[in-house]
Amino acid sequence: MNQNACRRSMKRFTAGLALLLMQSAVAVHVNAQTKIIREGNADVQLFDDNWKFSRYGLQADGTKRPEPEGMEQPTWNDKDWTKLNLPHDWAIAGPFRIELAGRSGKLPWKGIGWYRKQFTIDKKDKGNRIFLDFDGAMAYAKIWVNGQYVGTWPYGYSSFRMDITPFVKPGQPNTVAVRLDTESWDSRWYPGAGIYRHVWLVKTAPVHTDHWGTSITTPQVADSSAAIQVAVKVSNQSKTAAHSKVTTEIFEYTEGKQIGKRVAVLQEKPVQILPDSVAVVNAGVKLSQPGLWTLEKPTLYIAKTTVTTGGMKPDVYYTTFGIRHLEFTARNGFLLNGKRTEIKGVCLHHDLGALGAAVNTAGLRRQLRIMKEMGCNAIRTSHNPPTPELLELADQMGLLVWDEAFDAWKKPKLKNDYNKLFPEWHEKDLLALVNRDRNHPAVIIWSIGNEVMDQRDTALTHELASIVQHADPTRPVSNGYNDPDGGRESGAVTALDIMGVNYFFSQQPKWDADPRYANKPTMGSETSSCVSSRGEYFFGTKYDHFQATSYDEAWPGWGCSPDEQFRTNAKFPHLLGEFVWTGFDYLGEPTPFNSDETNLLNFRTDSSKRKELEEALEAIRKKNPPSRSSYFGIVDLCGFPKDRYYNYQAHWRPELPMAHIMPHWNWPERVGQIVPVHVYTSGDMAELFVNGVSQGKKTKRPGQDFRLVWDSIIYQPGEVKVVAYKNGQQWATDVVRTTGKMSKVVLEAETTSLQADGSDLCYITVRICDNDNRLVPRAAVKLKFSITGPGEIAATDNGDATSFVPFYSTVRPTFNGMAQVIVKGKKGQKGKITVNVQTDEGLQGASTTIEAK
Repeated sequence: MNQNACRRSMKRFTAGLALLLMQSAVAVHVNAQTKIIREGNADVQLFDDNWKFSRYGLQADGTKRPEPEGMEQPTWNDKDWTKLNLPHDWAIAGPFRIELAGRSGKLPWKGIGWYRKQFTIDKKDKGNRIFLDFDGAMAYAKIWVNGQYVGTWPYGYSSFRMDITPFVKPGQPNTVAVRLDTESWDSRWYPGAGIYRHVWLVKTAPVHTDHWGTSITTPQVADSSAAIQVAVKVSNQSKTAAHSKVTTEIFEYTEGKQIGKRVAVLQEKPVQILPDSVAVVNAGVKLSQPGLWTLEKPTLYIAKTTVTTGGMKPDVYYTTFGIRHLEFTARNGFLLNGKRTEIKGVCLHHDLGALGAAVNTAGLRRQLRIMKEMGCNAIRTSHNPPTPELLELADQMGLLVWDEAFDAWKKPKLKNDYNKLFPEWHEKDLLALVNRDRNHPAVIIWSIGNEVMDQRDTALTHELASIVQHADPTRPVSNGYNDPDGGRESGAVTALDIMGVNYFFSQQPKWDADPRYANKPTMGSETSSCVSSRGEYFFGTKYDHFQATSYDEAWPGWGCSPDEQFRTNAKFPHLLGEFVWTGFDYLGEPTPFNSDETNLLNFRTDSSKRKELEEALEAIRKKNPPSRSSYFGIVDLCGFPKDRYYNYQAHWRPELPMAHIMPHWNWPERVGQIVPVHVYTSGDMAELFVNGVSQGKKTKRPGQDFRLVWDSIIYQPGEVKVVAYKNGQQWATDVVRTTGKMSKVVLEAETTSLQADGSDLCYITVRICDNDNRLVPRAAVKLKFSITGPGEIAATDNGDATSFVPFYSTVRPTFNGMAQVIVKGKKGQKGKITVNVQTDEGLQGASTTIEAK
């Protein structure tokens, strides 16, 4: 071989080796940037601070304030406007008003809100593209920059981007103005009001990865290797053709969005993009010994995509993703990475109880943690696109997500619901949902609607499903039907990949045998709707003083007990699982004390039930009950578990030794009378003792019994104890005792420290106890909260669905012995925060200290 031939051979070998190393992904390189701020374009900053707000139109007290013209102009005098940081829900401060609709929380959320903010863009950014990304703004958002109209996005749950490049002035002061209008929006639950999610300022080169411009799929997944496909949409917003190169590197994801070791590099791809157009670049790689995303160990990766164009700063874009395989079958249920996985899900509305609709990551994380501890493994985002933070947390914590778009299509449930937006916006909103959320491994099902009035419309169902299936062919599409027989009879369900049944399973065998649906997987998309009030137990009735019994024996006509739904699931073991209505109590929709006529929609095909409910609704309207939040939750508005929590925990976590007795044992007015005792346990048999005397053993019948009941216990003060067994061995115990008189306040903080970032939270539980630190279960004591140090009280609550005490109040009564105070640190201020609680009833007060770091 001559010298030139040798050189050529060596070059070919070197190039081949370099390509092999890039594709084989065996590298130990650590990315220079160690943490991503947010998924998407890398040059991004949170745009939440230093806004000003003013409310017009309907006011909190019911009066009206005229809306002047010209507030979008930079010269508008806003010195008297309220200064605040986002996210912001203008209605959660109240006041609750008895004349307002219970369905939306009796809170004054309807109005017109204006937000303004001054900002500067560095002179060096001249020539770059400047965007504002809104994660959500309720509702009918209109945006101006420097007095010039930028655009609108009316659906309050959609995330959207505004290109403000033509309107900003680099190196000079700029003003952004946002107008929101909730007077034009109708909702069946409390929607909140305002810029209630985050806003981001994004800067890119003219040639960059487009908004939500990556799609990462894993078409082949095994323990030994996985195929990763990356599609990148590159946008050229310049006036000349661009010759660019696109490279994607894959890194390990570590806690806190930290970028870990690089594990793969996809082959660099050249692309030519015409002016004002986009191009899609595809590349792939095989990753050896991948970490799979599972519920037990949700391994994540970060893809770093770099678009390099001559003469421009490279554009960097981050995408978090997971490697997993989904399979939905009509006979063998849902398989995650080949493993049969029963979906044990709950529906969640988007509010955070006392904090309202304003997004808070700590509050969301707490909600999901409480659900996971119960045994829940899936969330349905009822009935709207969720905040991005919920999906990020689901990815990190190992939770499955049913990602939902709409509560209405063309036909209205309420006059001004989504039907007003549907003709112009349904495709845009669907694509916003899918394009934003498609890389989240937690998202396993797309839902195009919930109990819509058009659910028998075959053509419309096909249209909506096709939009989603075209945008993301890797996940199934479903719809929640409260007329599941009509939806299947009409043929509309043939457009879907999964049938979603809300409540009505009586005809399931018929549809399983129908050739059109024999291979259609079926999901309990909404189940049970049991209602209860924490700590309330009634004898001979299910409801009293606008509360529902906690014996878990109350539900509306379309619902059933958790036990009955478990029996249904056992009867049809091929079902994918269920989503219980609901995991948490939420603001609004206080059924059965809800006069909202949309309740009638659950009986659209049953005239006798509909007439019965119409009469009940009319009676409720005449009473005008004070109920302002739901009773459906497995936990109350504070996140305190109701008794039902332990029924689900016993069923969903059979490996966990547990037993739970209800009710409490403080019944001085019932001495000598019957007080039924119910027990939830993950055991299969239990023996009950009252004051040391056995009341006999009870055994569960598999697939039939999900609680054990001793219904003839004569009340005497003292002790009730249950000993549960499993497979003949002692498994778990629980004890309830008659308490002494209330003597003191006891505080329990859920964490000993928080971040001094102005958003991290510490939830503190308040209990009224006797001298032995036992909760006095019927105590109603007025509490007075105070705080010292670099923190503030964000809200207080007690879980009482009828309380009109504002959530911001520092005076709060306990409800059945308990209350809650939520504390946050002041931004940038570190030190010890002390929370004090006192009463006027001679009880020993309490305090607790949290460290702001």
